[in-house]
Amino acid sequence: MLRQGIRDWPHGSMAVMGSSLGGFYAAWVTELTGCKAVLLNPAIEPARDLAKYIGEQTCWQDPQERFFFEPGFIDELRALVCVVTRPERYLVVVAKGDELLDWHESQARYAATQLHLLEGSDHGLSDFETLMPALLAFLGLD
Repeated sequence: MLRQGIRDWPHGSMAVMGSSLGGFYAAWVTELTGCKAVLLNPAIEPARDLAKYIGEQTCWQDPQERFFFEPGFIDELRALVCVVTRPERYLVVVAKGDELLDWHESQARYAATQLHLLEGSDHGLSDFETLMPALLAFLGLD
């Protein structure tokens, strides 16, 4: 679905940004297209981390909404794991106070990139607005 969705995007001038699992997908898109990426507390091993959620789940945004997380999704996530080939294309923001993901894993995976380790903060980067100038500058939008 990602390939189809970005098929007609201008790969030479586009950029992607993703947080958590979205950061994992954004890295894959970057390696596929060569565009720039901003990753915010990116998931590093989502196949491992999400395997315990196989079965019926409630939607985080709306607990009344239910969905089924299929075992096949784990294999799909494993197939999307990629290696950073051109670290200059990445700006990665990782909060040491992330309550869901281990910042050490992000630091190791993205050590060669433009990596910003934040003391404290949280998984949702509740202080996101303070990051905007650096993100916009990296994307050439300042």
